[in-house]
Amino acid sequence: MSRLLRRLRAWPITVKVPLMVVALMVAVSAVLSNQVLQRLAETQQRHLEELTGAYLDGLSASVVPHVLREDIWEIFDQLDRTRHGYVGVRAVHTLVASVQHRVLAASDPRLYPTQQAVPAALAGRFQDGVALVQDETAGRAFIRRALSYQDRPLGWIYAEIDIQSQLAERREVLLALVLTNAALTLLFAGCGYLVVRRMIRPIDTLAEHLHRGRDGRIEAIPQSKFGARHGEFGRLFRRYNALVRALDQKEALAARLAEEEKLASLGRLASGMAHEINNPLGGMFTAIDTIERHDDDPAVRRSSLGLLKRGLIGIRDVVRATLVTYKSGAADRALRPSDLDDLRVLVRQETARRGLTLGWYNALPPDLELPAGPIRQAALNLLLNACAASPNNGPVEFCAEVAEDALVIVVADRGPGLPEDVAAILQSDGRDGAPPAEGRGLGAWMVSHLVFGLDGQVRASPRERGGTRIEIRIPLAAKGVLRDVA
Repeated sequence: MSRLLRRLRAWPITVKVPLMVVALMVAVSAVLSNQVLQRLAETQQRHLEELTGAYLDGLSASVVPHVLREDIWEIFDQLDRTRHGYVGVRAVHTLVASVQHRVLAASDPRLYPTQQAVPAALAGRFQDGVALVQDETAGRAFIRRALSYQDRPLGWIYAEIDIQSQLAERREVLLALVLTNAALTLLFAGCGYLVVRRMIRPIDTLAEHLHRGRDGRIEAIPQSKFGARHGEFGRLFRRYNALVRALDQKEALAARLAEEEKLASLGRLASGMAHEINNPLGGMFTAIDTIERHDDDPAVRRSSLGLLKRGLIGIRDVVRATLVTYKSGAADRALRPSDLDDLRVLVRQETARRGLTLGWYNALPPDLELPAGPIRQAALNLLLNACAASPNNGPVEFCAEVAEDALVIVVADRGPGLPEDVAAILQSDGRDGAPPAEGRGLGAWMVSHLVFGLDGQVRASPRERGGTRIEIRIPLAAKGVLRDVA
């Protein structure tokens, strides 16, 4: 008898299940219930899309004129009027945002303050163009609609909808299905209860360990709980334990790689800062030498001290510019012609050492509405690179002017030409998220990153008689245009 029982335990589950009518009834009822609930969910989804579509249509039509006029109070008024004006749509929160995803008006200004960025938790729900997202756990649906006028994008409408009534309907249907299926199942459950109970015991064991792993580290099933069990459950437990061991090894490997990447990123950042801070030091040392030789000349002393002060300010700006990847939007003073004229002093030591001729043209107006720090640093990088590339006694040209509503800075040399990989980094428009790992092209990456942060472009081209011409173009009205659109 015991041998027969062991053989029965070794049978596949596909043989055991047909022997148990109750198990069959449970399976059939589960499938039917799932189909009913799925159809109900699809119907509710279509109904919700229709209702929210009508709600957004009406709200869009009412707020577009006010968004065009940037009349914030009228937008607030329209949001308040339409909040309870649509039957079947219970809007919890509604907000209107600009093209740059900054809040113009919201039904709850304390939760979504005006001119603040749309919270990432809300904007991140809409992926791949999806306009309606349901969060059944929170009982909410989130919708989004683009605002436009004559094919001109104006902004966005975000809304949070209460769908508790729909979820309650599903629960009622589910309860009815459960009660009906339970009543039918009880008719056949008497004789098969003990056998079915024994069959689902391994599933309970596995479910218990999966539940524990949800809130913490996944644990393997002890050997004592399944022993030498044969059949599907024995194989399932052993494969589950193998999966747990593989996950433990993967977590250990991921932790080690994360630590190595952290150290590598820190090293690249430190390398970039050292590279950029070293640039103004040459001019500062020159100023110190000048003070030591001409300390009795007040004019020379004032000029040299001014250069030292500007050099220290430049180092401070280097630190700010290096951290642009991690902290953007820092305030900076307006660019002045003297910010670029100082660069002649900073590169004077290099040009004098190699006998280079520096052609200089600076036609900038006073107090140009662009940040001085990153522009000054980018131009200094290009000048130093041009001096290093030019042959001895060769020319280096620098030109800065305003043309076609843009700041244009051109640096040209007569060197052997820019390597292709460095040119690609320089013209990458800041798309690379980190400095080059091997260090080559670090200065080009810094220039590209600084200029891209100002909505500018960098272009490198060969010259007809040899050398390289690098042009920086930064629009003067870029920030103003963004504000107008908002």
